[in-house]
This record gives sequence, C-alpha cells and structure tokens, in this order.
Amino acid sequence: MVERIVRRTAVALALVAAVVPVARAQEAAPQLQEDPRAAKYRDVERGFFVGLEAGYLSFLETPTANPAAFPYAGASGGSAGGVLVGVNAGVDVGSRVALSVYAQGGNERANVNYGAFSVYGVGGDVRVSVLGLKDRNAFERFFVYLHARGGYARTWPTGLFGHTDVLVAAGPGIEYYTRLRHFSIGLATDYVRATKAKANGFAIYPTLRYTF
Repeated sequence: MVERIVRRTAVALALVAAVVPVARAQEAAPQLQEDPRAAKYRDVERGFFVGLEAGYLSFLETPTANPAAFPYAGASGGSAGGVLVGVNAGVDVGSRVALSVYAQGGNERANVNYGAFSVYGVGGDVRVSVLGLKDRNAFERFFVYLHARGGYARTWPTGLFGHTDVLVAAGPGIEYYTRLRHFSIGLATDYVRATKAKANGFAIYPTLRYTF
C-alpha cells in the first residue's frame, strides 16, 4: 500500500517537472510581429483621381445672339436639351474636399426654327462633402457633397446661342466608394448659367471616378 502511494507520488512529481519547463518556455516565447513587408491597403483610396460624367443638360431659354445671321431662329428658341459628357482630373484634400479641372461638351436641341447647337467648356471645380456615412466596418463610404464650378465655353454655330461664354454651375451630389477601393460612383444635380447669353438651365449626370 505504501509502495503504491510512493509510486503514484513519484509519477505525479515527474509529470509536474516535465510540464513546468514547457509552460515557462511558452511564456518566454517572443510574440510574433507583423511582417513590415506585408502590403497594406486602405478601404477607401484618397489622392489623385480621374473621372467621367455623362448625363443631361438643359437650358430653359435660348436667346438668339445674332438675329441677322439666323433670321428664322426668332428672338428665342425656347428651352433646349441634350446629352452632356465630361471628364475631370484632380486631387483630394483630406477626406472632405476635392479640387479638379474639367472639360465637358453638350449637344442642345431647341425648337425647329432655332435648331441645334453645341456647347464646349473647360474650367475648375471645388467640392466639399457635408455628410459622410460609415459602413458596418466603420469606413466612410457614402458622402453627400456640394460643389461649384466655372469656366470658359464656346458654342457652335457661332452667333446662334452665342460664341464665347462663361458657364457657372453649382449643386448637390452623392458619391459612394465601392468595395473596389479605387472606384466610386455618384450622381450630381446642378443649376447652370451661361452668363453672357443670360440663360439659366440645369444638369443631371451620373459620375464615375478612379482614384490612384
């Protein structure tokens, strides 16, 4: 009986003696560090970008710049509308401000007597995001913004809607940064004014942006 107790005690002590060094070795083992060479990606890219916009542009009035050259156009062609296409390039200033330059062109059609005319312009754009909503991973992906733009424009045929003009536009928009972290999509609605022709209008256009 005594011998059995002694044997069991010896086995238990041997097990303890074997386990304790292993436990101490595990405690002393250094924690694995993150590999500094591993690539790190952001869920939303910010920086230099290029974009595309395509939609609808309308002028609510179309005064005739040179009635002598276009006698059948009358004093005005009424409202006009057509396709708007543009490209832009710029840079993000933080997560809420973006500065860019743009080029755009529109093909407008008024009443039958007035006919159609084209508007092409280049200029600058300033955008400020006023609201950002986070996804379930706490990344801001959906933004509501206000922007304003203005630039030099030319119209063809010369003398119908005008020749040279200054186009200004401003309005709200929305933008969503997709899971494809370089791409964002959006929609903008602008008030538009041709200052020289004194014509007011509006534009509605979806946007696509790629950020490097």
